[in-house]
Amino acid sequence: MPSPTAVLSGPSDPSDASRLDVAGALLSLLRETTTEPRPDLRLEALTLAVAADLPVLLWGEPGIGKTAALTQLAAALDLPLTTVIASVHEPSDFSGLPVIGDDPAEQGVPMAPPDWAVRLVRAGRGLLFLDELSTAPPAVQAALLRLVLERRIGALRLPPAVRIVAAANPRASAADGWELSPPLANRFVHLQWTHDPETVVRGLGGIWPRAVLPRLDPGRLPEAVALARRAVCGLLAARPALVHRLPSGETRRGGPWPSPRSWEAALRLTAFATAAGSSRDVLSSLVRGTVGDGPGLELLAFLDRMDLPDPETLLADPAGAVLPERGDRRQAALDAVVAAVRERPERSRWDAAWTLLSRAAETGAPDLVVVPATTLAALRRADWDVPAAIEGLAGVVGLSRRADRAAHRAAERAGSGARGGR
Repeated sequence: MPSPTAVLSGPSDPSDASRLDVAGALLSLLRETTTEPRPDLRLEALTLAVAADLPVLLWGEPGIGKTAALTQLAAALDLPLTTVIASVHEPSDFSGLPVIGDDPAEQGVPMAPPDWAVRLVRAGRGLLFLDELSTAPPAVQAALLRLVLERRIGALRLPPAVRIVAAANPRASAADGWELSPPLANRFVHLQWTHDPETVVRGLGGIWPRAVLPRLDPGRLPEAVALARRAVCGLLAARPALVHRLPSGETRRGGPWPSPRSWEAALRLTAFATAAGSSRDVLSSLVRGTVGDGPGLELLAFLDRMDLPDPETLLADPAGAVLPERGDRRQAALDAVVAAVRERPERSRWDAAWTLLSRAAETGAPDLVVVPATTLAALRRADWDVPAAIEGLAGVVGLSRRADRAAHRAAERAGSGARGGR
């Protein structure tokens, strides 16, 4: 057995150093990865929020790859990455340390920023990553408010080209976790970061999806801003209770909820998603992560209604009308047509609506016309002849009603059988 002195003196064989070099070479090979352009809704939502210059908070279980995603994002955007572990810092690290000068009574006491903030200002650009946010105590969270909203640390203001992204674990899986304070939570776009098995497998094989900033169409910028403003303002005018709604539960207060600040962020994200041509899934993730699930879904529904064809245009030319392809939007368009006929019931408009329903049944799912056809039939006046288009729809409506009655009878039989077996 070697003596303690021999162990502490280091390797006795000079070849041991070269063995470490070989180990280092192997580690370098394992770190070598590449990227490929591949659709990734999470990455697209993250890069869109970063482009919109909004602070983002990634929520996910430990080991899910939040830090790795931020490292790859910084490299892809060619931004220097500055990582700050929020939970190991004091409030003064974010608000600034007092520095007493020659004459405090005349000059005051300036608040000196930390070194990482000075480096970001000198670089003029960068990605500031606030990690482990949910383990930061309330005093530190309070000190972060000004940094996240105003980009100020002590006497310094971060340059406009610095973006802020944070990461947090749910309280149940965080070490000494805290719920986020409502003022801090309301400043972020909250994105749920979950693992995709295919992405993980390809990434471990050395190929990760490539993070790229969204390509905004310069020609659509005014249209995107107008659409976003009409949607958000129209929804809040119709639903004023949604303007500000602080959740009652502590956990929900630490997530996204509607306020004038978060609605402004939702408006900005809607404009960016429209200009970038992003999918509805990406926009849904962003607006629900800004104002919450309920208000976010209401905004998406309002956008859908705005994008529907004018029912008067459809009634004016039912034979040549173009109906939405997506089922829910087609259903909404047909309901709007029937509502328009109800508001101004005239024989020509009633006939045109039947022609439109007939076309809808021929070009899409027939069951979508059952409810509007039933409602439209009830609007018939005694002196209005039954149009020929109704005959083609009679089978669809009748079959649907028979199916409903059969399902109802089956449910009754199942219920009586369950009661008899007790």
